[in-house]
Amino acid sequence: MKTLILSAADRNTPVTAAKIIQAGGLVAIPTETVYGLGANAMDAEAVSKIFLAKGRPQDNPLIIHISCAEELNLYCHDIPEAAWLLASHFWPGPLTMVLPVRDCIPKQTTAGLNTVAVRCPKSEVTRALIREAGVPIAAPSANLSGKPSTTTAEHVLNDYGTDGKIDAIIDGGPCEVGVESTIVDLTGKKPRLLRPGGVTPEELTALLGELEVDRAVLGQISNDAVVRAPGMKYKHYAPSAEVYIISGSSEAAAAYIRRRFTDGDAVLCYKEELPLYEGCNPTAYGSIQDIRTLSSGLFAALRTLDRPEIKTIYARCPEGGGVAYAVGNRLKKAAAFRIVNAEAEE
Repeated sequence: MKTLILSAADRNTPVTAAKIIQAGGLVAIPTETVYGLGANAMDAEAVSKIFLAKGRPQDNPLIIHISCAEELNLYCHDIPEAAWLLASHFWPGPLTMVLPVRDCIPKQTTAGLNTVAVRCPKSEVTRALIREAGVPIAAPSANLSGKPSTTTAEHVLNDYGTDGKIDAIIDGGPCEVGVESTIVDLTGKKPRLLRPGGVTPEELTALLGELEVDRAVLGQISNDAVVRAPGMKYKHYAPSAEVYIISGSSEAAAAYIRRRFTDGDAVLCYKEELPLYEGCNPTAYGSIQDIRTLSSGLFAALRTLDRPEIKTIYARCPEGGGVAYAVGNRLKKAAAFRIVNAEAEE
């Protein structure tokens, strides 16, 4: 069986894809964040296919996608007012909320937890698919587990090919945000940020009044830890090469890298820094003057650098809040939090 390539612009695509979902198949879906590998969230056997196709650890919970906020009541209970407030401001959009789960969602989807991560994606074709299928869609990022996330249909094809490893891919073009959704846990006494993304900590705090930050955002946690959402443990978002983040000024970082650069190395930098790395195999992933370009370009650049001849990648990473916080989180995960201060090494 060949993998179907469906266009988001085709009015028949939601119907075609919904039949695959209802039959227990896998469909790669476009969202504003990254492409997801979707299955019927209420079908344990179908969900198991996601883990098998991705090579994903079974203790890594999945996000379920719904078509509107009103569907929250179908799959979650004891929903706090904060959830409705956040949904009214950020849905459809790049925000996931962790809430108490109803029994209709199988343990395979939640990794055995009594909570579930839920979001309503911005992509119109994906919301139409969910409505047509009549079920929530469980969908982690569509990359092979541990690899850089997929932000185009071509990236999905590169990982799975066309020989039926997955049933279909909906081509919705490049993803607008380019990093996975923000995840906030609303089941505790205080809202807790589990993963930064397109909805910033500042935006969440402005609405909620307070926001704790989970330790998984700040550093690597044990692979034995029990987590409540995806992306909190294991090395993530990484090419095959070893990634090191080089902090400090542009000049200090370039001097540090040039002293150590050898064949088999590459540099991931800002567009403005390209002249500093002439002859050092540089790839720019966006402009430091426009953090949104770094967000949308990060995973495509990491995939460009995921080549056998590249053994080490020296990466430049934005600092600060807003979307830079999410970009920095993904790069630090890719580097397993290996960070060198170039100015201290001078």
